[in-house]
Amino acid sequence: MLMALAHDYLTQRGGAERVVLSLTRAFPEAPLYTSLYEPDETFPEFSTVDVRAAPIDRIAPLRRHHRAALPLLAPTFSRLAIDADVAVCSSSGWAHGAHVAGRKIVYCHTPARWLYQSDRYLRGRGRLVRAAAGLLQSPLERWDRSAARSADLYLANSTVVAERIQALYGLEAEILPPPPALMPEGPVEPIAGLEPGFVLCVSRLLPYKNVDAVVRAFESLPRERLVVAGTGPEEPRLQAIAGRNTTFAGRVTDAGLRWLYANCSLLVAASYEDFGLTPLEAACFGKPTVALRWGGYLDSIGDANGIFFDVPVPAEITAAILQGLATKWQESEITQIAEPFSEARFIERLRAIAGEGGAR
Repeated sequence: MLMALAHDYLTQRGGAERVVLSLTRAFPEAPLYTSLYEPDETFPEFSTVDVRAAPIDRIAPLRRHHRAALPLLAPTFSRLAIDADVAVCSSSGWAHGAHVAGRKIVYCHTPARWLYQSDRYLRGRGRLVRAAAGLLQSPLERWDRSAARSADLYLANSTVVAERIQALYGLEAEILPPPPALMPEGPVEPIAGLEPGFVLCVSRLLPYKNVDAVVRAFESLPRERLVVAGTGPEEPRLQAIAGRNTTFAGRVTDAGLRWLYANCSLLVAASYEDFGLTPLEAACFGKPTVALRWGGYLDSIGDANGIFFDVPVPAEITAAILQGLATKWQESEITQIAEPFSEARFIERLRAIAGEGGAR
């Protein structure tokens, strides 16, 4: 059976890109189609994959600033023809528009945020970006719904995304949670200047991730330390508002991230996440999570491994962190939370779904 994979763009290191790496391990011979590929900005493991980027990849500035390519992405995937018996399209709004000779399976991280969650997603992006998004809204919604209807099967990463797919497209989606991508087994690299016992936030630094609220929460926690791992356009603003008890670790290697998870007291996650891999990764290391009661966190956090707050504002985050630090957690119970989300189960189910239609 001839397999292929597709993904929106490979220009960053995020949860969706980690899921794509799991897809490449499920189907190691499959080529991976994408719009833009910037090897230095995404995970190095893609260097061993047959990545096939679109013609717009020749425009170097777009590889470094993929959001500037927004007007070009729908036409790019509309022109992409994939000759395969089955293609698994990993999509947050673009790759599901590819044309597939055989069956098209869409693994949906979320229907397009810039269309259906624009208030959150475009917060802080500037007038020009918001104006451009407004002009493109109607034509892109029509294109998006047409692309969704072209799929043979939809898979959703969480309950809330499956509900969103039903509401927007009228499609039933099987829920197939992605695996935690970072396991304790592997190289460990200490982060210079940090002592164990800090609160950890792992996130790209974008407005809808609400890292600013986490940073401000630590104004009321002068005896606690916050470590923020990740980069993004919000970094200068966040550094400007942060107190002395906040450290920005920037982009860290997987070995460095293992050390951070192993040595933190708990993880704080305030983002509007459709799935959110970081609480599962923390659970693999036996660490609890304080999280926003929203989206995919509802699937991966329970009483054994976390505490919720209802609104991403500093006061609520502060109270939840204090409760989390005062709780006596059972490491063995926390690690059990992650077991049903293993990569082996993810790959087994995905291969079974791909094989259900047979080869042409």
